[in-house]
Amino acid sequence: MNKTLAILFFSCLVSIGNAQNGKILSKRLVDIKQTPMWNAISENNQLHSDFEHLTELDFYFITYQSDSFNVKGIVIEPKKEGKYPVVIFNRGGNRDFAPLNIETIMQYTSKLAAQGYVIIGSNYRTKDEFGGAEINDVLCLTETVKELEKADAENIGMFGWSRGGMMTYLALKKSDKIKTAIIGNGASNLYNTIKERPIIETKVLAECVPNYFNNKDNELKKRSAIFWADQLNKESSLLILCGTKDKRVDSKQAENMAKELTKVNYNFELRKFETDHFFSTHKAELNKNVINWFNNKLKNGAN
Repeated sequence: MNKTLAILFFSCLVSIGNAQNGKILSKRLVDIKQTPMWNAISENNQLHSDFEHLTELDFYFITYQSDSFNVKGIVIEPKKEGKYPVVIFNRGGNRDFAPLNIETIMQYTSKLAAQGYVIIGSNYRTKDEFGGAEINDVLCLTETVKELEKADAENIGMFGWSRGGMMTYLALKKSDKIKTAIIGNGASNLYNTIKERPIIETKVLAECVPNYFNNKDNELKKRSAIFWADQLNKESSLLILCGTKDKRVDSKQAENMAKELTKVNYNFELRKFETDHFFSTHKAELNKNVINWFNNKLKNGAN
């Protein structure tokens, strides 16, 4: 009897915890003048012309709940009152490598935000499984935005870069709340990734994925959308961007993923650019493509 009561009590605790998923635990306004990149984007305390749009935006550090974890994230909101569509931004990197910070989210999404979007991104839980349980940290953000007054929580898109592309594929598989998405230089076949860059297996997968070498095939396939393209939410749409000079994720991965998506009649586009993993020589084109896609597919309600 005592064992039964203990199980019921534990189940209740889990249910209560899950009910809090996405809850904002703290939200703090960020003064971008106090951030490390201020000197790089300004002169004599005035923003360079390419960053003047930042005056229209507010940046916040947040902490929110995901499962039993307190997860850190960032929100960008237009200062002007109103309800705005939401774009969840999925960072690249892993653990403490390439964390989500003001500089990163500013680089990839601030011009989009200035067009009238609420941007929210997660730094993922400290115990990063590189495409494992921390996908919940992304999915919980669809609940987090319900607490943001300016966010239209019924109108959500997603934008993932590099590892964040893998997270975006996983989100499109596990959720029906993402109306449209963009993936930039994201891996869709980790078998190819570890063949091209063995260090990803030895220093990332082996260290992050529980029991990796005992379950290698299963864990690689779980993280490789090329094997489950038919399971992506068919009500969504997808723009795949890739750099043909990318030395981190071979552009052939995007091409092969496009073939699989074509087979299942998925609503997508593939656009290739002669640039590197970070679109270093095509930043303006990147912003233009991102803004136009979300304007057409999310803000204006098309799909």
